Amino acid sequence: MGRIVHFEIPSDKPEVSTAFYSKVFGWNFMKWGEQEYWLATTGDDKEPGINGAIMKKRDPNQPVTNNISVGDIDSAIRSIEENGGHIVVPKTEIPTIGYYAYFKDLDGNILGVMQNTK
Repeated sequence: MGRIVHFEIPSDKPEVSTAFYSKVFGWNFMKWGEQEYWLATTGDDKEPGINGAIMKKRDPNQPVTNNISVGDIDSAIRSIEENGGHIVVPKTEIPTIGYYAYFKDLDGNILGVMQNTK
């Protein structure tokens, strides 16, 4: 069963956004990799919730995205397409982590699928 495991908040000014979420909600951030991507720790593992990231906005209409964990990304992509969804970002490697792809569901919502290969 796929579960939402990560969110991404796009921002024109990620440094400003990370400061905002840190001050308002107490989230902690750590820059990840060479791109403008800051991992967010939103709480401890004793409470319900997920962690995510703030990233540099790539498109003016880029939405907040929830990412769903899958065991086999290729199978998930096939199933998305067979059931009327549309892949909007193809399978892409996340070095040392796994793979992701973004899709539109039947209502046009954009979500991600992630396969962890660690």
